[in-house]
Amino acid sequence: MLLCLDIGNSHIFGGVFKNNTLALSFRHATYGSITSDQLGAFLKTVLRENNIDPDQIKKIAFCSVVPSLDYSLKAACIKYFKIDPFVLNHAAKTQLEIKTQNPAESGPDIIAGLIAANNLYPKKNIIVCDLGTITTISAVTKNKEFLGATFIPGISTAMNSLEINAANLFSVEIIKPQIALGRTTIESIQAGLYFGHLGAIKEIISRISQEVFPKESPLVITTGGFSHLFEHKNIFNHLEPDLVLQGIKIAYEINNHD
Repeated sequence: MLLCLDIGNSHIFGGVFKNNTLALSFRHATYGSITSDQLGAFLKTVLRENNIDPDQIKKIAFCSVVPSLDYSLKAACIKYFKIDPFVLNHAAKTQLEIKTQNPAESGPDIIAGLIAANNLYPKKNIIVCDLGTITTISAVTKNKEFLGATFIPGISTAMNSLEINAANLFSVEIIKPQIALGRTTIESIQAGLYFGHLGAIKEIISRISQEVFPKESPLVITTGGFSHLFEHKNIFNHLEPDLVLQGIKIAYEINNHD
């Protein structure tokens, strides 16, 4: 079995693949002081609680946008699983042609999502919208050329900013509201967060489509923790919640069996 881990700013998103099937997925909150022992104990516990023997894990692969956790995770894999993990980074083989000015800056989670998107929908121009701590909107051509990405604060990040910077505002439940004009402070925050993000996503996708895919409408895929909120808004062609995990798996196979 292959254990794949996506180390994000808010969560560690993990999955266990048995052959080509995702047999288990799970999340763990990300925080800077987590130790290798805490990570190792958590991984073994979550596997056992889901009836997977940790000894069945023969391979581990991960990508990370939190450099401070990389050493702890590598150490946990070696100590608790006796496995030196594969790390998806700018030096790994991806079968993508990275057309950005500085390929080393390319986020490995973005690359993983594009690898999986190309694999799931071959010969298609694709825009991937990943709705997490940061909302990333990236583009890849049918010829597997990664063209670039746009970043905006994620919906939860925007909420945290309001709470920190406005004395009378506070955290609210992030939902899909029915009205755009709030009648209470809670409704006003929820409406602004949701419809503001909805408008930004629509505008950025529209502009990217016009700039780089003017002759053929791209396939638009969404993934990430908040993607379900916008699933039925006629923006996306497909919702793929496990896209990054699938991409990490494919990257592992490219680098070990190519």
